[in-house]
Amino acid sequence: MSQPSAQGDASPDLQALADSIKTWGRELGFQQVGITDVDLAEDEARLQRWLDLGHHGEMHFMAKHGTKRTRPEELVPGTVRVISVRLDYLPPEVETTRMLARPEKAYVSRYAVGRDYHKLMRKRLATLAKQIQDEIGPFGYRAFVDSAPVMERALARKAGLGWVGKNAMILNPKAGSLFFLGELYTDLPLPVDPPYEGAHCGSCSACRTGCPTDAIVEDRVVDSRRCISYLTIELHGAIPEEFRAAMGNRVFGCDDCQLVCPFTRFTRASRERDFAPRHDLDRADLVSLFAWSEEEFLDKTAGSPIRRIGYERWLRNLAVGLGNAPWSESVESALRARLPYPSDLVREHVRWALARQRAKRTDMIAVEA
Repeated sequence: MSQPSAQGDASPDLQALADSIKTWGRELGFQQVGITDVDLAEDEARLQRWLDLGHHGEMHFMAKHGTKRTRPEELVPGTVRVISVRLDYLPPEVETTRMLARPEKAYVSRYAVGRDYHKLMRKRLATLAKQIQDEIGPFGYRAFVDSAPVMERALARKAGLGWVGKNAMILNPKAGSLFFLGELYTDLPLPVDPPYEGAHCGSCSACRTGCPTDAIVEDRVVDSRRCISYLTIELHGAIPEEFRAAMGNRVFGCDDCQLVCPFTRFTRASRERDFAPRHDLDRADLVSLFAWSEEEFLDKTAGSPIRRIGYERWLRNLAVGLGNAPWSESVESALRARLPYPSDLVREHVRWALARQRAKRTDMIAVEA
């Protein structure tokens, strides 16, 4: 906890405080604020099963911290409540499925086309904590935005922000799933909101059938080792060949299971200027991004979620995208230019992509003949 617990002669009106917290959160730009307790026993069992099946792949951090992830009071001693918030991120001008249908373009997951959300949300959660402190005096809290072992989706469901859909994402009936989550752990015994009971997915399985690599192996269970988001972001080595063609032009993350969800039609455009696209990352050509030098990559991804994968994996992902693109002299030339690149990982993917391009060229010639 970053502050000692609030103590004094008079206890705060906790219900009034909870109501104020939700008002302050909305004024800070969060679309929704909910409060939950810290009992995640059911989710702990589900997480352990997922880990036992190896669905986390190379994401060893998912198992590293033991029960701190599912027992908030172990991660931050004294925690009795979690304030869960959500923030919409889709910029109004950004195309989604249309870019997937243009294989010469690079598709970057729409949460990553603008500035990184972590600092923005942490700053606002810190501001929310300060407003609480100004109201009641010092209290114990810590803010998290993907920065610690936190079961953010389980906490969001318990706080009433939505249900866990068949794609394992939090779905909100009025907003879909294109939003970020953040948490404020606190020692204040605030009244809790009712959890989101049930699910509205019904018999719909659009996310499961729409996943390019069949990564949703059962309802609410994603095998990360098959997921394009994992393959392009978390995986450090070579992308298994069995998934490369299915990746299409997706070079950083994947939104397919969200875009095909019927509730996505209720997504509201984000008003956050920081999430607006930078450097045309919402519509750039594969060839142009593949031509970036390492210096350009570092410069243009400063303050971006993309920076974390590094230049080598960026080229790896783009090489796969180029292998899947329609044949053109510019695509083949771009790939040939990278053959001498001093990375076995990059060269292996470039060779695969060149073989694909040459086969397409041969087929095209045969058809014309």
